[in-house]
Amino acid sequence: MLEGRRVGFALCASHHNLDTVLGWVERLVAEGADVYPIVSHSVATVATRHGTPAQWLGRLEAITGRTPWKTIPEVEPIGPKRLLDVLVIAPCTGTTLAKLASGFSDSAVLMAAKAQLRNQRPVVLAISTNDGLGLNAPNLAALLNAKNVYFVPFGQDNPDEKPNSLTSRFDLLPRTVEAALEGRQLQPLLVVPWATPEPAGGPARGGRWSGGGPGDGGPFPDGRAMP
Repeated sequence: MLEGRRVGFALCASHHNLDTVLGWVERLVAEGADVYPIVSHSVATVATRHGTPAQWLGRLEAITGRTPWKTIPEVEPIGPKRLLDVLVIAPCTGTTLAKLASGFSDSAVLMAAKAQLRNQRPVVLAISTNDGLGLNAPNLAALLNAKNVYFVPFGQDNPDEKPNSLTSRFDLLPRTVEAALEGRQLQPLLVVPWATPEPAGGPARGGRWSGGGPGDGGPFPDGRAMP
C-alpha cells in the first residue's frame, strides 16, 4: 500500500517521543514509502536529555536518505509542485495542534501542512499533548471536523495523574496513513494507548496498560483487537 508513496514526515518537539517515532519512520521506509523528513525549529535547535539536534537530524537523514527540511522556504514547494501524497505530523504537540487549527503557518511544519491542505491531500496527526482535553480541546474538535485531516487513534495516556493528556497509538501510524490515502479515518478513533508505545520492531513492554486480554494485545479493555 505504501510502496512508492511520497510521505512527508514532520517531527515536532515532544522530545520524549522522538526515538519511538523514528522507529516508525523506519517502518514506513521499509514498506516502500519515499519519505521526506521535516522538523520543527525546536527539534532542529534544542538539546534535551532525550537527545540532541545533531542526533535527531542525523538519524532522519540516515533513515530517509534526505536532509531534513527545517525552514519555510524549503517546504513551500510542497504546494505548487504537489510533492507529497500524504503528510504525517508526529509527534504533533499541543502548540502545533492549536496553531494548525487557527490557520497559522509560521514554521516549516505548519507551512508544510498548509501546502498539503491547499492541494486537498491528506494530513495525518499523531498527537502528544498534555492539554488535549483542556485548553486545546476546542482545537482538537476543530481539526476532527476538518476536511483531509486524519488522526492516529488516541486516548488518555495517564488519566489519574494527567487527566487532560492525550497520546496517539504510534504503532497504528502506518495503518492510519494507509487509510488516509484512501480518504478514510482509521477506526476506532478513541483507544487506550500504551504508556510506552509499541516499538516498530516488536510488542510493547511495561507501562500502565499493554494490551487487551492476556496475550491478546488488542487496544480494548475487553481484549478485542483493532479491526
